[in-house]
Parts: sequence; structure tokens; C-alpha cells
Amino acid sequence: MSEFSRFTPLVQSLPATVPFVGPETQERAAGKEFRARIGANESGFGPAPSVKAAMRAAANEVWKYGDPENHDLRAALAGHLGITMDHVVVGEGIDGLLGLVVRQIVGPDTAVVTSLGAYPTFNFHVAGFGGHLVTVPYRDDKEDLDGLLEAVRRENAPLVFLANPDNPMGSWHAGDAVAAFADALPEDTMLVLDEAYGEMAPEDTLPPVTAFIDRPNIIRMRTFSKGYGLAGLRCGYAFGTPETIVSFNKVRNHFGVNKMAQVAALAALQDQAYLGAVCSKIDVARRRIAEIARVNGLEPLPSATNFVAIDCGRDDAFATALLNALVARGVFVRMPGVSPLNRCIRISVGPEEALDILEAELPPALTAVS
Repeated sequence: MSEFSRFTPLVQSLPATVPFVGPETQERAAGKEFRARIGANESGFGPAPSVKAAMRAAANEVWKYGDPENHDLRAALAGHLGITMDHVVVGEGIDGLLGLVVRQIVGPDTAVVTSLGAYPTFNFHVAGFGGHLVTVPYRDDKEDLDGLLEAVRRENAPLVFLANPDNPMGSWHAGDAVAAFADALPEDTMLVLDEAYGEMAPEDTLPPVTAFIDRPNIIRMRTFSKGYGLAGLRCGYAFGTPETIVSFNKVRNHFGVNKMAQVAALAALQDQAYLGAVCSKIDVARRRIAEIARVNGLEPLPSATNFVAIDCGRDDAFATALLNALVARGVFVRMPGVSPLNRCIRISVGPEEALDILEAELPPALTAVS
């Protein structure tokens, strides 16, 4: 069968890949489900009971399209953040919002700065619009703010991506360091500040909401996927100046955030007590993962996220072998993709039952690969 010839040259040049291999793909290949799903940075603690109740109440309404303006959720987010609705846009998770930012700024051969080994979905979007990635190595397992700034200036890049706290290492910079980085950027460079893990980070990690609210070249992104436990519904939001936010309406999928996601996110936002309880559980689970690692001769890295990067103490081949040994024992984990980060495996927090399985299966997995 001949190939369709009218795809653009850019699309024809791209590999047919996805940034992540899902655990479902691995389960289908193995013919069995994972016993402990602690690799995708989801919240195994699930959403609040109040969120589940709101979703049940809204079930009969799903024959309706979701509000294309996301009005009620944007209004609630504006109140929560202390800004106006015009400062807020809602999208299909941070992944969807990243695609919209890239679409607005990146064209063929546009230089875009990011960290080498940082969140790959951003890179996926840049490639999809023909951009040219300029990557800066991590320094001491953190995104290198000075290196990112130097690369932006050198390349005259119109877009730079920074996740704080960071995925995949769980590291973070204090809010004042992020603010200094933002202040030093050229005015015509857009900073995408991914704060997906902000709710579970130390108190001084996120700059105040008002820190950049009048800066048209800074867009901050947060999500309901992590602490709120709604990864499967794909709902996130961004905030910035009204002039920057309104441009999203030129390119976004106005029915992209479905009705149930809007209902669930609104209910989740209104239940901050549950979020606080989950963040406490995340902290306990991080400590337990770290202790499991140490008992087995591995070194956990400090984490401000809902996962812990574990330094396996050797090279990427050993880390990959250990990951595969855990997967074979029904424990789904992941690892960073580039050196020197890929000396680590990454383990998401989860309920006690999942960490019990990790605790039991890590020693034989290490024995199998040693």
C-alpha cells in the first residue's frame, strides 16, 4: 500500500513515537497487570470524596458539552490565586497547555531552550512545530539556571522551559532564585514555568502569584493531575497577563476540557483540606521510599515532588537492568532518559500497600542484577 503523499515534509520527517511508554502498554505485553503502579507520578491516594460525589452528581449531565469558556473553574481559580479571570486559562493538563504555547511561538528552526533530560512532552511539541531544541545539562542534579540564561542569550531564543520543582530528578530551586532568573531574561523571551509539583514542595519554592503577574513574557502552569489526584481527567491551568492569556483563545480547543473534568477540578479546588492531607501522605511516602532505598544500599535524592529519584550508584545499564527486574516483579517504575541522570530510577509515592510491594521486591530485584 502506498503512503499518503500530502503530509507536510515536517510531519513526514518526524518519528512516530510517544514521550512515554504507558504502563498499560507494558501490561499488555506481559499479559498481566502491575501489582504496584508507582512510576507515572500519579496520585495513588486518589481524588477527594467530595470530588467523587460531585462527579456522581454530574454523571447524568455528560450528554452536554463542557463550557467552552471554563467559566466557573476559571472564576474559582482566580479567587484561589487572588487574580482575575482574565489572568487564567484552562487546558487539557499542562501537556495540552505546553502545546498551545509552542504553537504560538515556535516555527521552523526556532531556537527553544530547555534542560537536557527535562520533561520530554515539551520537547515533543517543539519538534512537532519544527523548532530547534537547545539543551543545557543539569548541574548537581538540578536544572542549571545560569546555563539556561546563557543559552537563551546566545541563541536569542524566544522560548525557554523551566520546571520547578523538577521532573525527573525531584530537585528544586528556591522561589527567589527563580525570580532572579526570570528578571534576567530578555523581555522578548517567553518563560514557561511548569509548577506541576508546587503544592507538595517546600513553602519557599514557588514565587508569589503576584511576582510576575504584570510580566507578559512569563506564563506559569499548574495541574490537577498530581496532588488533587485527577490525572485521568486531564485538566490544568496557566496564568499570566491578560494580554498573554487571551492569545490562547486564538488556538486552543475550546471543547478540549470535558464537562466531567471541569466539575471534578472545581470540586477539588474547593477541598483544600483534602489536598493538605494528601500532601502530608506524600511526605510520609517520600520518606519511606528513601528509607527503602538506603536499606538496600541505594541513595535517594532530595525531592520536592510526589516521587523520589534513586541513585543506583552505577551506570545507566545497571539502572535499566534494575528497572526491568522490578517491572518483571510487577512493580512499575521509570527512569530518566539521558546521562548522567539515567544512573537513577524514579519511584512515585503511593499508598502503603504499593510501597509494601516495593519493599519486598527491591532486594530480589537487586540480587538478580548484581
